[in-house]
Amino acid sequence: MTAYPSWTPAPRPGIIPLHPLSFGVILGRSFSALRQNPRVLLGFALVVQTLAILVTTAGVVAVGFATFGRLASLRPGTEEFETVLAGSIAISGVTALVLSLAAGALGVLVQGIVVSEVAQAVVAEKHTLGTLWARVKPVAWRLIGYTALVSLIVTVVLGVLATGIVLLALSVAPLAIVLTILLVLSAIPLSLWLSTKLLLVTSAIVLERATVFGAVARSWRLTRGRFWPTLGIIVVISLSFSVLAQVVSIPFSFVTMGLTSVITPTGDPEPGEIIALLAGTLLAQAFVTLIQTIAVIVQSTAGALVYVDCRMRHEGLDLDLSSYVDRRDAGERDLPDPYRQHIGRDLAARWQQPPAYGIPAGYPVPAGYPVPGGYPVPGGYAPATPGGDGPPAPGAYGAPVAGGYGPPAPGGFAAPAAAPQPGDAAPSDQPAAPPAAPPSATDWTAPGSPRP
Repeated sequence: MTAYPSWTPAPRPGIIPLHPLSFGVILGRSFSALRQNPRVLLGFALVVQTLAILVTTAGVVAVGFATFGRLASLRPGTEEFETVLAGSIAISGVTALVLSLAAGALGVLVQGIVVSEVAQAVVAEKHTLGTLWARVKPVAWRLIGYTALVSLIVTVVLGVLATGIVLLALSVAPLAIVLTILLVLSAIPLSLWLSTKLLLVTSAIVLERATVFGAVARSWRLTRGRFWPTLGIIVVISLSFSVLAQVVSIPFSFVTMGLTSVITPTGDPEPGEIIALLAGTLLAQAFVTLIQTIAVIVQSTAGALVYVDCRMRHEGLDLDLSSYVDRRDAGERDLPDPYRQHIGRDLAARWQQPPAYGIPAGYPVPAGYPVPGGYPVPGGYAPATPGGDGPPAPGAYGAPVAGGYGPPAPGGFAAPAAAPQPGDAAPSDQPAAPPAAPPSATDWTAPGSPRP
């Protein structure tokens, strides 16, 4: 009896096909991947973003009241007033910087959760927030350290440049203005270039457990050859959400004006106008926070998809993902993480030289066709000159051999040489008769019939 293999269902489709992706696929799936697990992605990100905004705002306002409140008891213009003012500005600035770094740390953790979720969605898996956090938790401090390192470098560079411009402005003000304009204009392409080359750092840290500097090197290497598509994705997403934020903020300005006119119909600017302004500001901030949260999710999703695409192209990650899906759907358990298999593999090793195919033995080859490099000479043929005349020469087919076919005739392939029969006369010393003229193109007879 014949044993038929058991039926297995087709692999579950993920959010992307398991092959190198095009620009449109990455861009489109970056916006649509949110539907894969909205409760985890949008809910967690929205809570974290709201908490970060509230803590940062409350901290800056509280420190501002505590420090600048002392100026009310001092007379403006005195030395003590100037000292307290400078100290209040410095303390408020440091507080804002520290709280901003803390908010950035929370934001990068959100990015890590999104990267982990997208990596599972690629292989059609859906996990809870606890499972995703268990994957991000071991590398959480690396993500925070990378964010702090980037913030520190940017702060130091901007501080040095600002100090130099201020010192230059004290002596040559026009030159300082020109230098400031040039620095601002050059900072735009520089920031875009660095953002593109470092886009995959978070994905490398979360999915490969790479160190901070190792992830930077991985991102730099993987984006090689994919710079312009990656830059295009970053620019399109950033511009889309910037325009959306501006479009949303315009209606709320009209809402604030309407509330002001309703609450204060007599034009009294005191409590009613303040209440209307606060209500409009809070409502606008709520919608802006929602847009920012979605922007963080979409940008993180795009970074994860670009990471997967680059590894498919450079390292053959699609093979590991396909193998993982097939084995999982076949019932295997405790499979290794496909994203940590064959990290840094050379894709060129996947392709082997195709086998050389020769012309089957027994078929004549027209004279003048050189032997292709790397292809074996068919059995029964000896090399001949390209023109079919003269002694055999290496590199071409068509010379006659014993028991084989002779060289091709000018009008086509040569007929097989007749084997000698017993009783045939021995060859004489008379010169051989000239060869018959080749048949014309219209001289045709049916196969097997005698030629006239």
